[in-house]
Amino acid sequence: MLDELPTLGQPPQVMDRCKLSGCLGQLDMPVSVCLTSRHDTPHLTSIAGLRADNNCGGSTGTCDHLSPEWRSHPCNNGRVHLTKPQARRIILAAQGIGHHRDQPVGMRQLQSAINRLGQFQIDSVNVLARAHLMPMYTRFGAYDPLLLKRAAQQSPRRLFEYWGHAASLIDIDLYPAFQFRRDRARAESWGRMQALADAHPEIIDTVLTMIQGHGPATARDLDLGERRTRDNWGWNWSNAKTALEWLNWSGQVAIAGRNSQFERLYDAPGRVIPRQYLDATASWANAQPDDHARLTHQAHVTLIRRAATALGVATLACLRDYFRTALAPTRAAIADLEAAGELLPVSIDGLSGPAWLWHEARHPRTIQGSTLVSPFDSLVFERSRLAAFFDIDYRIGIYTPKTQRTHGYYVYLLLVDERFAARVDLKADRRSGRLLVQSAWLEPDSGVPRSRVISELVTELGRLTGWLGVGDIHVAEKGDLATDLAKHL
Repeated sequence: MLDELPTLGQPPQVMDRCKLSGCLGQLDMPVSVCLTSRHDTPHLTSIAGLRADNNCGGSTGTCDHLSPEWRSHPCNNGRVHLTKPQARRIILAAQGIGHHRDQPVGMRQLQSAINRLGQFQIDSVNVLARAHLMPMYTRFGAYDPLLLKRAAQQSPRRLFEYWGHAASLIDIDLYPAFQFRRDRARAESWGRMQALADAHPEIIDTVLTMIQGHGPATARDLDLGERRTRDNWGWNWSNAKTALEWLNWSGQVAIAGRNSQFERLYDAPGRVIPRQYLDATASWANAQPDDHARLTHQAHVTLIRRAATALGVATLACLRDYFRTALAPTRAAIADLEAAGELLPVSIDGLSGPAWLWHEARHPRTIQGSTLVSPFDSLVFERSRLAAFFDIDYRIGIYTPKTQRTHGYYVYLLLVDERFAARVDLKADRRSGRLLVQSAWLEPDSGVPRSRVISELVTELGRLTGWLGVGDIHVAEKGDLATDLAKHL
């Protein structure tokens, strides 16, 4: 509240004028103010609380937006200053973390997450639950995964599968913005796809004709008469699979969904993508170079805007990484959004480079509650960001040889309020109907008492078993939390 403003040595009448001006709205935590001889009214130099109330009625308009006049004030050199805890709370709020879980979850809640996050990363490893299913659980607790399947595979489609941060279910509203990536398939797709398209265009044409006539289909459904081998580690794609991936990258086919084996089902775009989104890409088809450059820039502005919305506070690297955009167009998009007042320059304790605050970001006083976060969640999928803002060095384990793993194979983080307080290597043993805690580790520098970490982890594992439909929890004797955790279950 305004009566909590620090005095900073100002005379009482200065504080009175600040209260009467109305431009700050109703803040839930202190803000810093300063005076210069050019201004007889205090101006914000840092934000420490929730964003201002929409109905403040001040002379600068709604208080959800910081005015250009404020940003250019000589006291702050155009930058908001944030402590690291403030930045963490903004990040968590932007990601939809901190509201009450275990309320009924329907399509409305799913759509709110889509609007907020923009994408759910997909991964083929299924140790506990599919990666794209976990973000909704992290934010809302137990929910019906069929909601996500409906949103991605049934009309009206709310999601489409494409390359965002990685393979992801992406907000259907962003389909037109990814046209630049489809247009650059020959330059940016993987080498094997390019090689096949260049050396054997007839295979590409044959596969496209088959999908147009017989889709949706998996790569295994298409018989090109080739002999498959398993002589290489990793992906051993057939020519049909490689052709389908090329056609998907370039937008000539789309992914209609996944089958029970989690294989992609490919189909003609007109049978997958709603017509209004296909029509929105028509201007790209015969665009002249200048028009194509303009459309590409607009697409990057759209994607960086959505990235900033999801991140709350971000560096250049964070904004680039969210949808894996190139450096130059990301810089240009940031410049446009900063000029429009949508991205606000900020300085953050402990970070030396430039950073930005999304202009509509919430500024919570606290974040309360606990939740498990999966390795592919957009809160943590950029590990350098996680280290910079949350002071945690996190690796999943699945890409590390077993003898070199520190915490386990498929490691989840336990978030308690604003800090990551534990790591647990989890597996759903569906054959025995058990949740396996293969290791459990305390984060020593989280500041969360050990007793609370154990209590919150017990609660969270119980919630998880209900959602997964497994019964008992078995804790292996590995990790400095394992023994105490087992005693409390």
